[in-house]
Amino acid sequence: QVQLVESGGGLAQTGGSLRLSCAASGTIFSINAMGWYRVPPGKQRELVAVIKRGGNINYADSVKGRFTISSDNAKNTVYLQMNSLKPEDTAVYWCNVQDEYGSVLSNYWGRGTQVTVTA
Repeated sequence: QVQLVESGGGLAQTGGSLRLSCAASGTIFSINAMGWYRVPPGKQRELVAVIKRGGNINYADSVKGRFTISSDNAKNTVYLQMNSLKPEDTAVYWCNVQDEYGSVLSNYWGRGTQVTVTA
């Protein structure tokens, strides 16, 4: 089992910045990808950003140029630097880690952290 501990988040004003962190611990075999998803109020979960083994990164179009995902592989930690925040970034943000063992991929989720951006 893999445990994810998220930190960061909270309240920010439009144009402000926040940084999310997510540390993975437990029985980790080989991390295939680490990323962030969010659930805005009244909407479905959406991908924010993901960083894959080898360094390939994908962002949602809505955050490109404003958010930066990075990872510290030695610490099994993924970060999300959020700049130029907008009210529409308000959501619960979830950390996701995909662990690979042989041909089996397992997805693990954090407990979620609230990000609220005020106008």
